Amino acid sequence: MLDLIKSYELLPHPEGGYYRETYRSQMLIETPRGKRAASTAIHFLITKDSISHFHRLHSDEGWHFHLGAPLKIMEITKDGRLIETIMGTDQENGQKLQYIVEAGNYFASTSLGDYSFVGCTVSPGFEFDDFEMAKFSELSLDYPQYLDICKTYCLD
Repeated sequence: MLDLIKSYELLPHPEGGYYRETYRSQMLIETPRGKRAASTAIHFLITKDSISHFHRLHSDEGWHFHLGAPLKIMEITKDGRLIETIMGTDQENGQKLQYIVEAGNYFASTSLGDYSFVGCTVSPGFEFDDFEMAKFSELSLDYPQYLDICKTYCLD
């Protein structure tokens, strides 16, 4: 795991885990929030000690499983449904190699082992201005049925 951080020059991400941007399209597109790269991509490492906390984006985010233990993504949709998706290589048991989180949905993820190494692509491209960390005080009021999940996967 430390070899991945060093080899890929990963940095701590504000939501948790470690990342490195690997691609930013030179093509710019107009969005309601201003011009954005058409697409961006990162390597993303989630460890048993560094989960990805609830947050949401103004763009769709594609997840691509690479290495390590299966990864669980918890997603609260705009209409209040909870979707739990397991990414990994065991397709016979429903694990996914690729998964898309729709723009505006809150989501968090955790490794089901020591670490999970994935890639994420965002389109329109990722900008920190389009990134919102969930606040427990707000998420738990909006979705009281998910109080335990919110306690575990919110930073505040």
